[in-house]
Amino acid sequence: SVEGHKILRNFAREVCGVTSKWDMAHFAKEQIKKIREQVGDNKVICALSGGVDSSVTAALLHEAIGDQLVPIFVDTGLLRKNEREQVEHAFKNVLHVPLITVDAREKFLNKLKGVVDPEEKRKIIGHTFIEVFENVAKEYPDVEFLLQGTLYPDVIESGVSKGPASVIKTHHNVGGLPDWLELKVLEPLQDLYKDEVRK
Repeated sequence: SVEGHKILRNFAREVCGVTSKWDMAHFAKEQIKKIREQVGDNKVICALSGGVDSSVTAALLHEAIGDQLVPIFVDTGLLRKNEREQVEHAFKNVLHVPLITVDAREKFLNKLKGVVDPEEKRKIIGHTFIEVFENVAKEYPDVEFLLQGTLYPDVIESGVSKGPASVIKTHHNVGGLPDWLELKVLEPLQDLYKDEVRK
């Protein structure tokens, strides 16, 4: 409703007595502390897409553990114009994160040639991405954790088994890790919505 935000705010503040001390900066500090305790001296690998979710997650982890993070950016050939350059600049030059870029454009485009169905395309992209990521991950046998930019809506979508929502953004669904990886999963943003992650 038009005044819905005020109603919820009044309920939380006046009825429940909730204070407004908590904010996204507080969340980030809490997560950094938790990540350092959980990861220790181990290495963490992540697939960085260049989108908000994975970028914020990778930046948060780098803030927490520095060069223990192994971020991998796969150029699928399906990126926006200049996106690869922007991602590389942001991570290498601005955040000073040692980003690993994999050029897999030819592989992705060859597998997608002639495919029309959107869901089939998503599946091909997802499987090909995992295949490329696995090949790079094998070069880092000392990695203990896999970082994922999972948000709360991704968790919800992954749990839906019936109806049209079961095929929404299949490539975002949680799970489907190859058995051989045997990595512990880190999902520091899994309780957040997109607008909170942007903050």
